[in-house]
Amino acid sequence: MHHANYHYGHAHLLARYCDLPEPQHPPRIQGYLQHGWNMGDGLAPGTPFVAGSRVLVWSEETRRRSWSQGRRDVIVVGAPFAYLLDMEPGDGTPGEGTIFYPFHGWEGQQVSGDHQRLIDEVKANEPGPVTACLYWNEYRMRDVRKRYEKAGFRVICHGYRGFWWRDHNREFLYHQLAELRRHRRVVSNRLCSAVWYGLLAGCEAAVYGDPMVLDNADPTFGGEPRLRRQWPEVYGYETDFATCHAMAREQLGADDLCRPDELRALLGWPVLIERVV
Repeated sequence: MHHANYHYGHAHLLARYCDLPEPQHPPRIQGYLQHGWNMGDGLAPGTPFVAGSRVLVWSEETRRRSWSQGRRDVIVVGAPFAYLLDMEPGDGTPGEGTIFYPFHGWEGQQVSGDHQRLIDEVKANEPGPVTACLYWNEYRMRDVRKRYEKAGFRVICHGYRGFWWRDHNREFLYHQLAELRRHRRVVSNRLCSAVWYGLLAGCEAAVYGDPMVLDNADPTFGGEPRLRRQWPEVYGYETDFATCHAMAREQLGADDLCRPDELRALLGWPVLIERVV
């Protein structure tokens, strides 16, 4: 099915969870798997959709929004990142400093904004060492990358998410989890997957600064103003961890994860028959 099912190594991670014999070569997922957190119906705006296809979303909230958009075969399976945490529990060691995820562009759209102003605001509000994690798109822009390096930030990239079934970094989420766990706080200038991931992994979180503008952004679901209206608890320099962590569990479907056999069936993968001794 859709090539976005394999972004960030999602299919490979779920194949491992499902105990498939060769998780490095997962079968095609029979349906459209939500590949990033959004405030819409779980699919990226403009995603080509075959009528009648199954949509596999992360949360009940997203399922309800998808239903309101006229989609009917919508099933909550939980976010792949939540399954990764289930497979890779932490040891409780507290992290240090802040990991900062600037809002980013991709192959089809770029962002406009003042990176220096954003850097200055982060430096003024984050006392510990700061890691700037740039998306592959901005990491490849030498002038943007050098600006964060010049500020004294440790600059990293989790890798390429993949495109059209090619060049996927199958370890993307593993790298992201490792980096989140080495930090105490996760910060971004726009509410995004990384903020929810950090909260689920145990980081404090904050969203502040110029949210920047995405070229030709689709306004269907309300844009940045709606993010602030609907999830105000995560905005500001300091937030309440318990409140935001509970929200992250809801947004990522962490309390609705499937058993391996259930997930195999929902993804359209072979159901393994356990041998009775």
